[in-house]
Amino acid sequence: MAEIKDPENTILMELEAGTVVIELMPDVAPKHTERMKELARDGAYDGVVFHRVIEGFMAQTGDVANGREGGNLRAAGTGGSDKPDLPAEFSKLPHDRGTLGAARSQNPNSANSQFFINFSDNHFLNGQYTVYGRVIEGMEHVDAITRGEPPANPDKMISVKVAADA
Repeated sequence: MAEIKDPENTILMELEAGTVVIELMPDVAPKHTERMKELARDGAYDGVVFHRVIEGFMAQTGDVANGREGGNLRAAGTGGSDKPDLPAEFSKLPHDRGTLGAARSQNPNSANSQFFINFSDNHFLNGQYTVYGRVIEGMEHVDAITRGEPPANPDKMISVKVAADA
């Protein structure tokens, strides 16, 4: 595994294919970083599926209300956590391959628990969605996530932990 410089701001996402290591960016998006760590520590992301996976674009997950394996996956993508929505934390960081973006509705201040990982450089998203992390190891596992909107047999996050707690 890659050297983890800041375990308190690093996420270990366990997928069936392997571990994805995500470096969060508290200096760029402190509220989004804190929310992801809070939900990870609560175990809220464990068992949540990737409900929207578009080839050449991104893989979206994190609907902790409706996205659990075994639940009504038709509703996946419509919910969030029981915590309040977050204000946008836009920055000059580009939506490059491997970056983590906050999913939201039309309202820029509606991000909650859902997020996406960019498969490619998606610069048309720049300045419209909060970037708050980047994959530093295991992008090949992200690339292997089953495609679909929703996928017929979606991949899930087996566990999501803050590296400092692992």
